[in-house]
Amino acid sequence: MTQHYRAIVIGGGVVGASVLYHLTKRGWTDVALLERDVLTCGSTWHAAGGFHTLNGDPNVAKLQQYTVELYKEIEEMSGQSCGLHLTGGVQLAKTKERMESLYMAQARGRYMGMELDIVTPEWTKERFPILNDKEFIGGLWDPIEGHLDPSGTTHAYAKCARMNGAKVHEKTKVDGMSRDEFGTWHIQTSQGEFTTDNVINAGGLWAREVGRMVGLELPVLAMEHHYLLTERVDEVADYKERTGEEVIHIIDFEGEIYTRQERDGILLGTYEQAATPWQPRETPWNFSAELLEPDFDRIAPSLEVAFKHFPALENVGIKQAINGPFTFAPDGNPLVGPVRGLPGYWCACAVMAGFSQGGGVGLALSNWIVDGDPGFDVWGMDVARFGNWATMSYTNEKVRENYSRRFRIRFPNEELPAARPLRTAALYDRHIALGAQMGMSYGLETPLWYAPDGVSDAFSWRRSTDHDHVAAEVATVRDGVGILDISGFAKFTVSGTEAEAFLDKVLACKLPQTGRMTLAPMLNQNGKLIGDLSLANIGDHYWLAGSGVAEEYYLRHFEAHRLPDMRITSMGLGTCGISIAGPKARDLLARVTGQDVSHDAFKFMAMRPMTIGHAPCTVGRVTYTGDLGYEIWMDTDYARYVWDLLMAQGADLGIAPVGVRALNALRLEKNWSSWGREYRPVYGPLEAGLDRFVAYDKPADFIGKQAALTERETGGALRLVTFRVDAIDSDPIGDEPIWHQGQVRGWITSGGYAHNQGTAMAQGYVPVELANADTGWEVEVLGKRLPMHKQAQPAFDANSSRMRS
Repeated sequence: MTQHYRAIVIGGGVVGASVLYHLTKRGWTDVALLERDVLTCGSTWHAAGGFHTLNGDPNVAKLQQYTVELYKEIEEMSGQSCGLHLTGGVQLAKTKERMESLYMAQARGRYMGMELDIVTPEWTKERFPILNDKEFIGGLWDPIEGHLDPSGTTHAYAKCARMNGAKVHEKTKVDGMSRDEFGTWHIQTSQGEFTTDNVINAGGLWAREVGRMVGLELPVLAMEHHYLLTERVDEVADYKERTGEEVIHIIDFEGEIYTRQERDGILLGTYEQAATPWQPRETPWNFSAELLEPDFDRIAPSLEVAFKHFPALENVGIKQAINGPFTFAPDGNPLVGPVRGLPGYWCACAVMAGFSQGGGVGLALSNWIVDGDPGFDVWGMDVARFGNWATMSYTNEKVRENYSRRFRIRFPNEELPAARPLRTAALYDRHIALGAQMGMSYGLETPLWYAPDGVSDAFSWRRSTDHDHVAAEVATVRDGVGILDISGFAKFTVSGTEAEAFLDKVLACKLPQTGRMTLAPMLNQNGKLIGDLSLANIGDHYWLAGSGVAEEYYLRHFEAHRLPDMRITSMGLGTCGISIAGPKARDLLARVTGQDVSHDAFKFMAMRPMTIGHAPCTVGRVTYTGDLGYEIWMDTDYARYVWDLLMAQGADLGIAPVGVRALNALRLEKNWSSWGREYRPVYGPLEAGLDRFVAYDKPADFIGKQAALTERETGGALRLVTFRVDAIDSDPIGDEPIWHQGQVRGWITSGGYAHNQGTAMAQGYVPVELANADTGWEVEVLGKRLPMHKQAQPAFDANSSRMRS
C-alpha cells in the first residue's frame, strides 16, 4: 500500500534528522524520513563530533551559532542526551601570516556577537598542557567550541521529530523515484512505494546516487579521513583530575591537525596533503557501519609535526585508528536548496561539518520548503552556485584540493589552480598573450589584471605585486579608453506575448521603452534583494544581464515564475561581451561603426543593434566603470574580430586591457555596489540605495511589492554607506567590523584601493540612525582600527556629467 507524506527526507544521518525535525517545528507533521539501514549509518556514526561557530562566510557562521544553541533545546525536548562537552578551543598561529588571519577572524566575529580573544601560547598551554608553546606565536580563543556524541545527537533530532508527528522508516532503501504530470513524486523502496510533494536528498555518502535517480549529477565526493584515539596521556588525565574540566580543543594549522580530549587520552585528526577520495564514481549500497583500513604512511607527515608540537604524544600508544569517509562539495560548503527543473526536489548534501552546520541547514531548508524562502542569506550553501560544468572529474580535483588546503590560509588575492582552466570564453587566448593573471568565477576563466613579463601575483593580506599595474589600468580608463571582457555576465533573452507580464512580476523596476535600458532590482517575497540586473528593451525581445556567478540562481527563479506564452533563454558563452570605457570611448566607437554615436543620437542607457566593423552586434551605452562607455554584445564567433578591431583602432588613443581588480577600484569611487556583496537577500532596496529603481506605483503586483512598500514606510533598519579609509598597506576587502564612537555598529561588505583617488575605500551597512553621522568611524583591519571618513557623494564624477556626456 502506497504511503503519502507532504515531505520525505531521504537519509538518516544528522542532517536528514535535523531537516525532519525542523519541518515539524514549522508545523508540517505529515512528514517522513527513509533510511536504507538504521539512523547514523554512513558517515555520521564515526564522526569525531566536533563543533564550532567560526566560518569564513559570516552568513554560514550565523547558522553554525544557531546549531550549537539548538542542542540544549533538543536534549530538553527529547530527553536524549547529546553528550555535549563545551570546552572552548584555540586556533594556533605559528607564523605572522597566520596570526594576521586570526586577527581577521576575530574581527569578523565582532559584528556577529562572538566573544573571541587573541591569546598567548602560554595561556593556551595552561589549558592544553601537552602543547609545546615555544612553537607558536599566538592563538584565537573561541569559548563556543566543543564536541558531542554523534549518535545521541542524531537520535535526539529524530525523537523530537517523532514527538511532533513525523515518521522514521528504517531498513527502507530507496531504489528509484519519478515525478508524475500532477507534480507528485513516487519513491520506490524496499518497503513499497511512497509518494510525496517534496523530496529532500540528505543522502550523505549516497547523495550522488539519490541525485542520479532523477538525472542529477551533484558535485559531491567522499574523502577518506583519519583520526586517532590515544592511550592515556598523563598530562591530560592530571589536568582533568586537578581542574574537573577537559582540556580545550586545539587547531594546529601548520600541522594540519585538530585535537580534543577523549577519556584520559587525546583524539587527533588530520587533513593531510595526500588527500584520498573514497569511491569516486559510485558508493556501494551495502556499505554501512564499516571503517576503512588506516593508512599511517599517508598521515605520517602530520604525525611528525604533531610530535614536535605536542611532544607527550610521541611516546603514547594508539588505542584506535579511525579512517572513515565523509563528503565535500568542491568549495567545502554544503549543497542546499531547490534544484532548477525539478520542482519539489531539494538538496541537503555535502554537509561535511554536520555537527556545526546540521541545525542551520535544517532550519534554512525547512523555511525554504514551507515559505518559499530560507529566511537567511544562504548563498554560500546554495546548490545553485554550481552549474553543469561542475562534473564528476572536476569535483574530484577540486575536492581533493579543498581537503588538502582545509587548514591552509586562503589569501584574498589567491586563486587556486586545480581543474583549471575549464571554461574559457572566446577571448581567452588574447588575454593570456597580453599577460592576464586569471581568476575563476562560476567555472569561467576571467582576467583579474595584466602583468608584464616576469611579474605575477604574490599572495598576501597586504597590497601586492599587482598594485601598480592595476593603478595603470585604472588610469587607462580615466584618462583614455580601457577595454574589458565582460563575457562572464549572466545573459538572458525574454520574448513572447507574456514577456512583459513576466518581467513586470519578477522585477521591481518600470519596464523600459524600446531602445532603452534600466537597472532592474529583483526581490524575494520578503522584499529583499535577490538580484540586480540590467534590463533592455530591444524591440522584439528583452535583454537581461547580471552577475555571472548567479546564472543558475537567476534561472531557477525565472523558471519558477515562467508564464505559458513566453520564452526565456540563457545565452551562456554563446554570446560574448566587450566593454570600452573612458573619455575617448566615443571616439573609438565612432571609428568602428557607420552609425551616429554622438550624444544626442545615442544617449546614456540606450541599447540597439549596431554593426561593428563587419560584425552584427548589440551595443548599450552603459558601463560599470562609471565613466563614458559602452557594452558591445555579439555572437561568440565574432568576438576575436571585434576585440582585434577595437585594439587596432584604439592604438593611438592609448587603449589597453583592464581586469576585474581595476574594475573594482573604478566602481568603488563611484559608490557603486555589486551582487553578492552589497546586494544580498538580507537587504531591502531602500537599505541598499536601490529604491530609486523600484517602481512602487506600477500596477503590476511584483514579487516582494508589499514588503518593499512596508520598508519604504518604516525606513528599514540599515543603510549602505561608502567610506574613505586611512589605510596603510592593507585595505578592507569585506566582512570587517565597522566601529563608531568605540562600538561595533556595522560591517564592511566590500572594499579595496581606489587608485584614481589615491586612497582605500569601502562600503558597508550601518544602523539607519547612524547613517548621517559624519565622524567617529573606524574599520578593523589586521587587528588595527583605521579611521574612516564617510563619502556621501561619489568621489569620481559626482553629478555623472562625464558618464552622461
